Amino acid sequence: MTTDRPKKTTFIQGAISSEFIGNSIAKHQSKTTIGAHNIFLGQVRADGIDGKTIAAIEYSAYEEMAEQSFYEIREAAFAKYNLTCMHIYHSLGSVKTGEICLFVFVSAPRRKVVFEAIEFLVEEIKQKVPIFGKEIFEDQTYTWKKNT
Repeated sequence: MTTDRPKKTTFIQGAISSEFIGNSIAKHQSKTTIGAHNIFLGQVRADGIDGKTIAAIEYSAYEEMAEQSFYEIREAAFAKYNLTCMHIYHSLGSVKTGEICLFVFVSAPRRKVVFEAIEFLVEEIKQKVPIFGKEIFEDQTYTWKKNT
């Protein structure tokens, strides 16, 4: 599959800020063929595991392979859905509980497609992108995250 869309950098060091998210949305106000946007924000939860509470997740990835997976997922979504644009960002490094680690943003002429596309994208990312999360507990011990 070849397109004229360039590969984009997906990773952001640390948490994804509300300012970054707001600016990303604001940049689309001049695109008057868009009728709908949808966003997914993945947030680190303070889950309890074996009597310990998660304080942060430290994300790592085999970046070259992960970026290729993100590119393939993006291209599959553009082929499957009538999207005007799409942005995917994922954190690397430490992200504290309550902070955003995944930001997926899609735009299209009509609303129904953005709901379907977001679900497709998030499920594909969780299943196919080699990102690893080390769950850091409040006592600084850790365990490796298992995606569910």
